Amino acid sequence: MLAKVNSAALYGIDALKVQVEIDLASGLPQLATVGLAEGAVREGKDRIRAAIKNCGYTFPTKKITINLAPADLRKEGSAYDLPMAIGILAAEGLVRAEHLKAYLLVGELSLDGEVKSIRGALPIAVAVKREGLKGLILPEINGPEAAVVPEVEVLGVKSLSQVVELLNGDRTCEPTRVDLQELFNQHCQYDSDFSDVKGQQHVKRALEVAAAGGHNVLLVGPPGSGKTMLAKRLPTILPDLSLSEALESTKIHSVTGLLDGRPIVATRPFRSPHHTISDAGLVGGGTVPRPGEVSLAHNGVLFLDELPEFKRNVLEVLRQPLEDGTMTVSRAVGSISYPASFMLVAAMNPCPCGFFTDPHKECGCTPLQIQRYRSRVSGPLLDRIDIQVEVPAVRYQDLASRDAGEPSTVIRHRVNRARATQLKRFENKNIYANAQMGTKDIKRYCVVKAEADKLLEIAINKLGLSARAYSRILKVSRTIADLEGSGEIQPAHVSEAIQYRSLDRRL
Repeated sequence: MLAKVNSAALYGIDALKVQVEIDLASGLPQLATVGLAEGAVREGKDRIRAAIKNCGYTFPTKKITINLAPADLRKEGSAYDLPMAIGILAAEGLVRAEHLKAYLLVGELSLDGEVKSIRGALPIAVAVKREGLKGLILPEINGPEAAVVPEVEVLGVKSLSQVVELLNGDRTCEPTRVDLQELFNQHCQYDSDFSDVKGQQHVKRALEVAAAGGHNVLLVGPPGSGKTMLAKRLPTILPDLSLSEALESTKIHSVTGLLDGRPIVATRPFRSPHHTISDAGLVGGGTVPRPGEVSLAHNGVLFLDELPEFKRNVLEVLRQPLEDGTMTVSRAVGSISYPASFMLVAAMNPCPCGFFTDPHKECGCTPLQIQRYRSRVSGPLLDRIDIQVEVPAVRYQDLASRDAGEPSTVIRHRVNRARATQLKRFENKNIYANAQMGTKDIKRYCVVKAEADKLLEIAINKLGLSARAYSRILKVSRTIADLEGSGEIQPAHVSEAIQYRSLDRRL
């Protein structure tokens, strides 16, 4: 007997249809899985055998061959347990095969037949819609995530026996439905707020400018000055996350199993990897390629604390995603591209001990030690950071003050207004913020008058700023002008932008 069941394989952040073919033949009892199946898929035979028996069905004592087609696509994970078990029962005549054609099945089986959660429910639901199938049968816990995709009948199940009864028409199951807009509104609240930050007004202003223009930021200051606290609150002032951006971020978190029970990612992601992370962990990779931290930070913020402590080769691989907004991982099994459009926020101490700029604590580092410490961050990486700002130690008066700062909602309103100006300016280009402007765009949209041009000359020639800082200053000036609602770049805008490159000559 032969049976065929529809399933899916994750490839990057997308899902591809896989047909699970089961053949029962006479011969010595054995179960063989072919079709480029990885370890977890091959191990599924023991789970399947126990689940079928413990649900009251008879496991066939025949030669069983399971083929996962297409055979040249690598399959990994435990989501094939359910379709393989249903296929074996269908080949035995215990499941009506005509109903299998309309549905796609995924799910891991426990030894007692319970259907356990899987990764990638959202991209799998997208694949169901793309393939024109009627619906998706998957673990009940993954139902709300898959139901985000319209026009797909999502049936959440708890056990193998429930799936058999459902396909045989002996039981009905109410499809999982969600109100996407209501779900989005319910999960779009942040746990932190900019009003929590005491003092540091100039740093908050710099982060507002960075959020408005999509600029990367470097925070330099002594330990305890609030660099991490400020960075964690940056997502709360970024422009409102659109529904399409939310779905794209949800797909990435879904395939990595990091949704943590949420049906949708409705806030901008914030990722803060430890400085011991490998290059594969940061940008993605592995034997079976998986998204890295840069992709998990897509549409949000990637925060690298203690920047000089990261390995040099790890930092250097950031160049492609910072430049292109995508990360391509090439392995022997193939080449996969992941979205990686994020804001980079880095933090570091001014010296190894951290107190070089602290007026109240003495620094014991020699000039050579300070130079070696700062040189760990390469020039090409600094070249992609538009705003460098010093974060001084917080004064006692600020810490003791009861005055709350501006809430994130007020700042985000100004940021949204500035971004709207930029979207209108670049509506015919593949640019969403000033930080993405190229050389031609800078010449066209960042024209300065004579007085402002004089300030730039002083900054380059007399303050010792590098040549690469020139275009960065112009782009940041354009963003400051957008925040002020000014069509022209004024000298005050250029002057403020120059302040955000004051570390350039010392780093």
